[in-house]
Amino acid sequence: MPEGSLICWRSAEPDNRRRIARRVMAHLKVAMPLTNAVGGAIVFAYFAWAFPPVEDRGAFGTTSVNAIAGLVYFIAVATLSNRRGRNYGSAFDRWQEDDSPPTEQERVDVLSIPKKMALMSAQNWAGAIPLYFVLNIDYSLQLAFEIAGSLFLAGLATSAAAYLVAERVSRPALAYVLDPTSPVQTRSLGVAPRIVLTWALLSGIPLISIALIPVGRVPDDAKDLIAPIVFVVVVALIAGLLAMKAVAHAISHPVRDLRRALDEVGDGRTDIEVEVNDASEIGRLQAGFNAMVEGLREREQLRDLFGKQVGDDVAREALERGGALGGQQKTVAALFVDVVGSTELAGRERPERVVELLNGFFQLVVEVTARHGGMVNKFEGDGAVCVFGAPVERDDFASAALAAARELRTRLDESAPVDAAIGVSCGVAVAGNVGAKERYEYTVIGDPVNEASRLCELAKNRPGRTLASSSIVDQAGDESAHWIVDGEVKLRGRTEPTRLAFPREFADEREAAGAGVTAA
Repeated sequence: MPEGSLICWRSAEPDNRRRIARRVMAHLKVAMPLTNAVGGAIVFAYFAWAFPPVEDRGAFGTTSVNAIAGLVYFIAVATLSNRRGRNYGSAFDRWQEDDSPPTEQERVDVLSIPKKMALMSAQNWAGAIPLYFVLNIDYSLQLAFEIAGSLFLAGLATSAAAYLVAERVSRPALAYVLDPTSPVQTRSLGVAPRIVLTWALLSGIPLISIALIPVGRVPDDAKDLIAPIVFVVVVALIAGLLAMKAVAHAISHPVRDLRRALDEVGDGRTDIEVEVNDASEIGRLQAGFNAMVEGLREREQLRDLFGKQVGDDVAREALERGGALGGQQKTVAALFVDVVGSTELAGRERPERVVELLNGFFQLVVEVTARHGGMVNKFEGDGAVCVFGAPVERDDFASAALAAARELRTRLDESAPVDAAIGVSCGVAVAGNVGAKERYEYTVIGDPVNEASRLCELAKNRPGRTLASSSIVDQAGDESAHWIVDGEVKLRGRTEPTRLAFPREFADEREAAGAGVTAA
């Protein structure tokens, strides 16, 4: 993709893939244990300092025993989770060794990472509940149930946090496996469920915990409830803020990218592609945008190709009117240009060289005609018909055609690879689509085209090789000062003679060759 586009999907694919695999695996190995450790530390801090039970030195489940048991359990489940995670990371291992594109199974595996990380976290917390229940039952049955309930609620909240963290960490891998132009089948939480779940588990659960504090254990002094309530409120505020910020970022960041990309498309760029790194509605929106831009890009390519085939003005009219241009009478100027000595050229040069020379000649014709607002209507062997005033009408068709003829004459004399003659005329012609329903072309038919062709043939044997009819010079305004009307000719197929005009710069050559009435 050209430099400056927003995203170049799968650029430098093998190296990029290895970098993604290392990055995602490293972040998962750190983020998942850390998330669960924070959850465990919060529960421990609650019972150790915020709302400690009445001290019972004879009980086994003291604070130190719980702390040691928690540390041992954390190390054990972290080690076990790391081994289980290797199965989830098999795709990443292959990406670092194999250069083949991601498979469908790998796409499914990557999409399921957040769900599997959350499930693994929930299982670990579920295993801690009976352990700490038994560990603290000697202290008191009430405390054992209180700790078990706290672990249950904390496990739900931590598992939700693990889902959000794993989803954020795995985004680079998602961007690699998801098709940037094909809407994905939803395999993750949508935007609305994600927001609701985040609030429920990271803000709602702490609120429930606050409500249950006096239910689980009623202290002798009500003031003792202040510390645990404040502790839970602070935890809820921090956890809720961080979680909602993460969800907001997951939504706002891709929306911001889409907005910037839309601005670029609005400015006329179609080399834009946004990264598809989400499997929810956001991902479908990203993929839909890329598909839309791809369609615009293909349309622009077709329009450019169509314009090169029939001319930009014809292409624009056809796209706006659905191709039904119809036949219309228009007053136009026709410029006919034809190579002199094309038969000798074809016999003298190799075929490749002939095509090369003609392409250089036609390139010059197209440039000059377009500069003066005309249209190359068709190429006819070694000649071309250029039209001014159709399909887009213009008042200065006569002066534009004559100015184009003079510039083309000068450019041909200076740098053209072949010699050519030019004829210019104007009048009323029929312009429109000609052909069959399945295949037609836009063309201009009528007297000005025929007269320009006859003048072009006549000009091949005249000084300057450029002739125009006096009728077009009469309508050319200031441009007519550059032309001299002198002589007349009876062209083939016409009953009345045509008065001739030629560029003023060829007056000396014309005078030396002699002028007058000629039949052609």
